[in-house]
Amino acid sequence: MTHAANRADETRIHWKRVLEATLDERSVPFSADYWSEKDSWSRDRTRAVQDEKIRAVAPFLYENSAFYRRRFDRLGVAPSDLTSVESLIANWPVVTKQEMMEDALAHPPYGTYTTCGQKEWEDRGWMLFSSSGSTGVPRVFRYTHFDRRFWEQANARALHSGGIRKGDSAIPMVGFGPHVFAWGVQYTMAAMSLPVIPGGGLDGPARANLIDRFKPTVLVCTPSYAFYLGRVMQDMGLDPAASSIRWMITGGEPFSGVAGTMEKLQGLWDATAVEFYGCTEASPHCGGYSCPEYQSGAQNFIHLMDDIQVWETVDAETLAVTPRGQKGLSVCTNLTSESSAQLRFLVGDYTTLSDEPCACGRNHTKAMGCMTGRSDDLINLRGIKFFPVQIEEAVRAVPGTGDEFQIHLRKDGDLDVMTVTVEHTDPAAAEAVAREIRSRCEVRSAVQVVAPNALPKSQMKAKRVFDERTRA
Repeated sequence: MTHAANRADETRIHWKRVLEATLDERSVPFSADYWSEKDSWSRDRTRAVQDEKIRAVAPFLYENSAFYRRRFDRLGVAPSDLTSVESLIANWPVVTKQEMMEDALAHPPYGTYTTCGQKEWEDRGWMLFSSSGSTGVPRVFRYTHFDRRFWEQANARALHSGGIRKGDSAIPMVGFGPHVFAWGVQYTMAAMSLPVIPGGGLDGPARANLIDRFKPTVLVCTPSYAFYLGRVMQDMGLDPAASSIRWMITGGEPFSGVAGTMEKLQGLWDATAVEFYGCTEASPHCGGYSCPEYQSGAQNFIHLMDDIQVWETVDAETLAVTPRGQKGLSVCTNLTSESSAQLRFLVGDYTTLSDEPCACGRNHTKAMGCMTGRSDDLINLRGIKFFPVQIEEAVRAVPGTGDEFQIHLRKDGDLDVMTVTVEHTDPAAAEAVAREIRSRCEVRSAVQVVAPNALPKSQMKAKRVFDERTRA
């Protein structure tokens, strides 16, 4: 074995030992309030663990990821320069999706940004996931069964915090493609010894009948699909609010930070929405999650798991760190994976971070206002920039609008124009929606009103923006 191979193996062994030392692997909760004692750690104790992991992960990445080794060398940074959160932020510029896409193109099919090679994949490979590719080349990630254990425990902490308990049963409403959110919940329910009723591969009415017949208490799906399924039940003469569903585990789309959407969804089902936030690249397990204080409606926020990740925000233009309390783009350093540890990956969701302790007892960083719009989704219309979630807020603000809406962008001569299509029984609602859009986005938009349920319903992530301006 070569010296380089020895170094790679040594740093991997050390990294895994550091992770194992902080894994609180359990099948029952630590207490009534917390799945793991780490949920109530002090900020000082959590920061010490973060620093220890950074000291171990930097040489691990250098020796096991060609992408990271090239970046260390190009920047003139040695792994030994990264010894703490502060030194990481000072010495390591954020990693962008563009860098990963270029690496994937140059080194197909897996790229070199992960640390799960063919040897690890053949020995303990668990599952392959990929980014959606909506903003370019999909990034592929192979995860191991070592990763799965940490994934399950992080998700269990989130589900327990959200209110899921012994006696609950779940029905996942997904087709189980390479969808990190759904698979994570599936395996976590098994780790928590909670029963699951498979709902994949069925149409809406069949899934509605499963709920009506077998009485699960937990619905697992995207927010847009929860709207769709609720309407399917109503069309069948069933009332989703009177069903057995008490909890909705939702992920894949921003919704709790969108004014009016969470209230409308919870009202439709008379159930509590549990937020799951993460990304395939750096936080495939649950990075952001709900707590009882969030669900009380007193504040709109999610917790971020500081003992397994470091979360920051940066300025959208300069990528310089923004202080706590100032809005910026989310950045994640993932400290809990053999396969996809990442240093300062630019996730790119807008949020405002706070270190204020929560009344629930958790001291983790909070994302105030949750996550409300990925920078990749920013719409630029005649020089005015806004997010689809702002249009959604405008639609929700008008009483009687349906669940779905669409944003169409096109060229009218040399002018960019936008038409927003909404569902409503009254065509006169167009004026009210247009007024709400002007108020929130400072842009004029045509509004088209169609009959209720006329727009396509979303089975997975909702597609609501149709930009035809670049077509020939």
